[in-house]
Amino acid sequence: MKTESMKRVSAAALGAALFLLVAGEAAAGGNAAAGERKAAVCLACHGPAGNVPISPDYPRLGGQHADYLLHALQDYKKGARKDSIMSGQVEQLSKQDMADLAAYFGAQAGTLVVKY
Repeated sequence: MKTESMKRVSAAALGAALFLLVAGEAAAGGNAAAGERKAAVCLACHGPAGNVPISPDYPRLGGQHADYLLHALQDYKKGARKDSIMSGQVEQLSKQDMADLAAYFGAQAGTLVVKY
């Protein structure tokens, strides 16, 4: 009886995790595989999987929420967010390019940790 209950809880947790993974990519409207193919320029500064920036001034992108990353890219493109390097990088990106990049970096394992 206890084992059956644990199986149901495990199945529900797995289902919820899969839903969140798919919903995160769908929210950004991007394709992580396509984003990976487009990310070479990003990786030059943000490092492998967006987790090893070449400067502490550059953010870690890996594991960030895809919708946050998409919003940031859109803000750079609109000029609402100011950064001379990023503004130049997003200039030629389409909406789909930005969504794909956001999905790719959002799907990466993040390396950020909370230190107490």
